[in-house]
Amino acid sequence: MDKVFDFGLTAQLLRLDFVLAALLAAAVLGLLAGVLGPLIVSRNMAFSVHGTSELALTGGAAALLLGWDIGGGALAGAIVAAVVLGLLSRRSSDYDSVIGVVLAFGLGLGVLMLWLYRGRASNKFGLLTGQIVGQDFASLALLIGCAAGVFVVLAVIYRPLLFASVDPEVARARGVPTTLLAVVFAVLVGVATALGVRTVGSLLVLALMVTPAAAACRITANPVRATLLAVLFAEVSAVGGIVLSLAPGAPVSAFVTAISFLIYVVCWVVSRSRGLVRT
Repeated sequence: MDKVFDFGLTAQLLRLDFVLAALLAAAVLGLLAGVLGPLIVSRNMAFSVHGTSELALTGGAAALLLGWDIGGGALAGAIVAAVVLGLLSRRSSDYDSVIGVVLAFGLGLGVLMLWLYRGRASNKFGLLTGQIVGQDFASLALLIGCAAGVFVVLAVIYRPLLFASVDPEVARARGVPTTLLAVVFAVLVGVATALGVRTVGSLLVLALMVTPAAAACRITANPVRATLLAVLFAEVSAVGGIVLSLAPGAPVSAFVTAISFLIYVVCWVVSRSRGLVRT
């Protein structure tokens, strides 16, 4: 525990370029997760995020095995996962089962590729739990460019998407293209999830994409306030997780999940005290 609170060592490490790059990446990821998170929660897509992250792992493992860019591989895997899930699960009753089938296949394939990879073990471990040393100029450029693209598309579809998320039946009756919006949003979530694999890791990126938004939705039902709170919670979790991981040299995801879970517990207590617990 002493290493976690070694503020002198943490201050020294915060001056390093790769740490600053990781903090910038975490800030961008926190913004993405905070904006997309409330929509993910309202559309009950938490399991879908988990499935997409596992397919992002498969893409990243394939890129690692072939000597390609890991970020690009994870991004391709996540987009393929989003499209496949959208095409195979036309009925809502099929959605969870389709995700389970695709997730299991993709995860098994990813494990095989990691086993075939004969390079450094830290590269394999980093795909699973994240590593701050993986952020270079190219990966930051990819992250910021993809994040900007996600925000532009989301700005265009936000109002009909929010309508379809709150009341899909009425939205469908009003002529809102709910199926198309579902596929487009799944791709946006896939892109955001893939971007988080290098920093947070594929196993626990769910904590960043869902938990801050779930905490925000515990204490407010207003979409705007929920989004602002989700962004704040996600930024604290992502940036704070990296800062706390510096001194002990532990995986980033352990601290990101701990902070986000603590925030969720506090929001749950607040909602209980206000009588806002949702069933």
